[in-house]
Amino acid sequence: MKNLIRTVAFVLLLASCSNDDNLELVAFDNPEVSLNIPSDFPELNSAVYNNLPTQYGIELGEKLFFDNKLSADNTISCSTCHIQKNAFSDHNKKAIGIENRIGLRNVPPIQNMAFMQFYNWDGSKLKLEDQPLVPIITHEEMDSSILEVIGKIEDDEDYIELFYKAFGDEEITPDRIYNSIAQYEYTLISSNSKYDKVKRGEGETFTEEEAQGYAVFKEKCISCHSTELFTDQSFRNIGFPLNSNSEEAGRSRVTGDIKDYMSFRVPSLRNIEYTAPYGSFGQFATLKDLLDYLSNGVLEADNLDPILKDNDNRISLTDEEKNNLISFLKTLSDKEFIGQ
Repeated sequence: MKNLIRTVAFVLLLASCSNDDNLELVAFDNPEVSLNIPSDFPELNSAVYNNLPTQYGIELGEKLFFDNKLSADNTISCSTCHIQKNAFSDHNKKAIGIENRIGLRNVPPIQNMAFMQFYNWDGSKLKLEDQPLVPIITHEEMDSSILEVIGKIEDDEDYIELFYKAFGDEEITPDRIYNSIAQYEYTLISSNSKYDKVKRGEGETFTEEEAQGYAVFKEKCISCHSTELFTDQSFRNIGFPLNSNSEEAGRSRVTGDIKDYMSFRVPSLRNIEYTAPYGSFGQFATLKDLLDYLSNGVLEADNLDPILKDNDNRISLTDEEKNNLISFLKTLSDKEFIGQ
């Protein structure tokens, strides 16, 4: 009866009077929103085509993304860790959940997700719609359940209205929650950095240091950080300091293959200026620290990436090359994307 009353009330809300005083129901209208896909970006993840962003799907997803009700004690939301000014990452070495519980890994930035083929450091998810449940149920993060989340929002009139607008009725389901969050995240496209403007010929030019850094990048970094995403989306062991948490095994946690031990997804370098610390568990406080480590020599491993193994376990860089490279990397900063 409660749901019937609610449905009738909502129908009346959306109805309008005609000249003969009859009620005329307003048609369900939730237009698709075109993604601003930059030229030369890789193909979209195929899952996007099954969950194309819509006006109200995005609005609903954004509301859920910023809602503390997704956590067991109503203290954190997705946005607590994925902060826009940090390219939707944070500055902690490892993720911090409810009651200050420490997670396994560093919070990855959320940008250009529509073009990624793997999600999480170990690539455990192949489509973005499968990702939101992970932080919701993980003990060190939100420590909740999707049924608990639904119980908190199912009587909220704002949510009732948004679910109706997004899906044509007021039913709140797990898939609708996951799909709407993914729709919002699909819109988080970063492609307006200085690098992009130089490439598009919009009047920007590299400084001498930036140009020299770009040359260093193309010589010593592009093998892994290729494409306009600045990642080839491969999984590699590059000999970084090891996480002391015994649960960590990198990509092999997913594949069960020892050959993938301590291999991680190559991160995008876009907006890297804003996403310190660096590494799968924040091993490096600054970009200079990271480049010093690569130049001085990395940890030996049977599955160390051949690029390092064939070069004495290092990527040799002079101090000048490091400084120039950092100057170039800062041209990948998209101030509009981070809200500045």
